[in-house]
Amino acid sequence: MDLASRCDRLRSLHVPGDPLVLPNAWDAASANAVAAAGFPVAATTSAGVAAALGYEDHQGAPADEMLAAAARIARSVDAPVTVDAEAGYGLEPPELVSRLKAAGAAGCNLEDTDHERAALRELGRHASWLRSVRDAASEAGYALVVNARIDVFLTGNADPAEALERGRAYLAAGADCVYPIGLADSSVIASVVSEVGGPVNILATPNAPSVAELAELGVARVSYGALLHRQTMEQFSRSLASLRELPSVRADRLG
Repeated sequence: MDLASRCDRLRSLHVPGDPLVLPNAWDAASANAVAAAGFPVAATTSAGVAAALGYEDHQGAPADEMLAAAARIARSVDAPVTVDAEAGYGLEPPELVSRLKAAGAAGCNLEDTDHERAALRELGRHASWLRSVRDAASEAGYALVVNARIDVFLTGNADPAEALERGRAYLAAGADCVYPIGLADSSVIASVVSEVGGPVNILATPNAPSVAELAELGVARVSYGALLHRQTMEQFSRSLASLRELPSVRADRLG
C-alpha cells in the first residue's frame, strides 16, 4: 500500500464496538512479529523505542533518533504504522507533519503533557496546536490519523469531566480519535464513549476491562503501550539469570 492507502486503512479500522487492537512494537523485528501474527496495524511505543535507543521515555530521546526508528519500522512492514510521537518533540506542526510523512507514518499519537513543566498543557493552547497539525497535514495532502492522548488520568488528580472536555476539544480541532490513557473504570469509559463525540482509545492494563468488555462499551481502539516491551525484557532477564547459573559458565568469564 502507498502511504495514502495506509492512512485510509488505519482510519477505517477505528470502529466503535469492534476495536482496533494494537500490541505496540519498539523496533523492526517486533513490528514484523506483530504483522506476522495477523494484526492489521503496527503501532510503536515511545517507551520501548526510547529504551532500545538507550534513552528515557517522555521525550528523553532526540527527535531525530525516534523518527529514524519509526521510519525503519514503517519500511519493514506491509501494513499501516502509527507512531507514538509523544508531545511532538518541540517541533512546529509543519515540520512535525513533514517528518512523520517522510517516515511513512499513517498515524501518530500526540499527548497533552508539557514534559518541560511536567504538567498538562492548557486545553485551548493544545487544541490550537492540534488544529495546526491537522491543517499542516491537509496542506501537504497527507491524511495523517491523529490519536490525541489525554493525560488527565496520569496526573494523580483525575477529573473525568476535564477528560471529556479535552476530548471534545481535540476532536473539534481535527483529531481522529482520543486516548484518555490510564482510564480503567468501566462506567467512566462508557460515559466518555457516549459523550465525547468520536472514537475512543483505551490502554489495556491489568485493572482495565478486557478487550471484549471494552468492545461492549463501544471503544474503537485498544493499545498495549509499553506492556509487551516490558514483558519481553523481563523474560530476557530471566533467561540471562538462568544462563548465569549453568555449571559451564565460569565466574571469571562473566562481566
